[in-house]
Amino acid sequence: MSIDRYSNPLTERYASAEMSYIFSPKFKFGTWRRLWLALAETEQELGLPIPDAALAALRDHLDDFDLKRAGELERQLRHDVMAHVHHLGEQAPEARAIIHLGATSAYVGDNTDLIQHREALRLVARRIVAVVAGLSAFAREHRDLATLGFTHFQPAQPTTVGKRATLWIQDLLLDLEEVEFRISTLRFHGSRGTTGTQASFVDLFQGDGEKAERLTRRIAEKMGFAQAYGVGGQTYPRKVDAACLSTLSGVAQSASKFANDVRLLSHLKEVEEPFEEQQIGSSAMPYKRNPMRSERINALARHAITLTIDPAFTAASQWFERTLDDSANKRIAIPEAYLSVDAVMLLMHNVSSGMVVYPEMIRRRLMEELPFMATENLMMRAARGGGDRQDLHEKVRVHSIQAGLQVKQHGRPNDLMDRIAADPAFGVTRAELEEDLRPELYVGRAPQQVDEFLAEWVEPVLARYPDAVGESAPELKV
Repeated sequence: MSIDRYSNPLTERYASAEMSYIFSPKFKFGTWRRLWLALAETEQELGLPIPDAALAALRDHLDDFDLKRAGELERQLRHDVMAHVHHLGEQAPEARAIIHLGATSAYVGDNTDLIQHREALRLVARRIVAVVAGLSAFAREHRDLATLGFTHFQPAQPTTVGKRATLWIQDLLLDLEEVEFRISTLRFHGSRGTTGTQASFVDLFQGDGEKAERLTRRIAEKMGFAQAYGVGGQTYPRKVDAACLSTLSGVAQSASKFANDVRLLSHLKEVEEPFEEQQIGSSAMPYKRNPMRSERINALARHAITLTIDPAFTAASQWFERTLDDSANKRIAIPEAYLSVDAVMLLMHNVSSGMVVYPEMIRRRLMEELPFMATENLMMRAARGGGDRQDLHEKVRVHSIQAGLQVKQHGRPNDLMDRIAADPAFGVTRAELEEDLRPELYVGRAPQQVDEFLAEWVEPVLARYPDAVGESAPELKV
């Protein structure tokens, strides 16, 4: 890393080497050369006089490009693709005459972009499943640990820690469906020519348009695509970029929601993200255990979400068969979106695989609020004993307000159960009320929902990605 030039934190600090490689010069220009080889091979297969020596020369120089030399040529030619055409021609003089034959810049540029989308989406899918696997183990372990539920971040009907985790998993499964859809519908651009009419290739094949079309289809197969887009201009539809980054935004949204929940739970001292033995939470306050990993998830997810606007504007502002106001923007927005989401999912994997649960804190907060939630059961019991439901409802309301005031204004314990036990309208003793304050009575089917959800929805997904399931939580750079 140069100390006198800006370096991108996404590659230096946050994202994985795997994702960084997909958007590296080595991957990009190596793919360009493989596309030129596929073009020449297929042109030969379809009858053009491409010498075997030319193909052999191309195969010998797939990855040994010199970026310094390519940069020198680009400064002379002011064209990145032609700089690499000339550079490859210098290295493989036997192939110089047929490199890029009939093609335009978008042949290597756009097809490489699509290949990068495909490989990066596959990595994102793997990241998602690794997190789902970790959260599934967490949900199973805490399937029946009752905890206070929240709506509007106000105390609500209890749930379980495991059930709450299934909500995080469900979001990710929806994201995985989107990612898999994008992968399955991603197509090749092919050899379309300057305006998408394939005119240059029709001319090369002496008017044989069928061969020009077969050229695209065969190259698509060689590059691992089942189909090419039905038509195109010089470029593939820029809506593809917008769709892919929208899918990435969905992943970032799910991760950010998870991180928000962890931060709130950390404040409540109920669940915390991992905190290492020598980790420093604050430079000024040594006692602090700031949820910095979850906060970083929020920060990077925000960047990924906001990047969706770039390809959307690009798709909306293209002119006719091609315009070049996309290129500089794409070079920044698309790699950064993938790198951001990759970093977010690595963080989420790390956090979700090492969350610390504090059952006693969870129980204490639940028991502080449970008397209020038990009143419906108590009211029904008294009504079955002959009481008037509406009168009982009013008594519960009044007792609850008075008990709440004791808690809020005076900091005293919740004495609602004592008030109800002392009210003859309910006909119940304090000991009997204790029986109604068992948390498991108020979580509904939450434990069973965890079991059913994991069996029906999660296990089939994990079975499809055995390699991702086995991945250990990543060690973070910072």
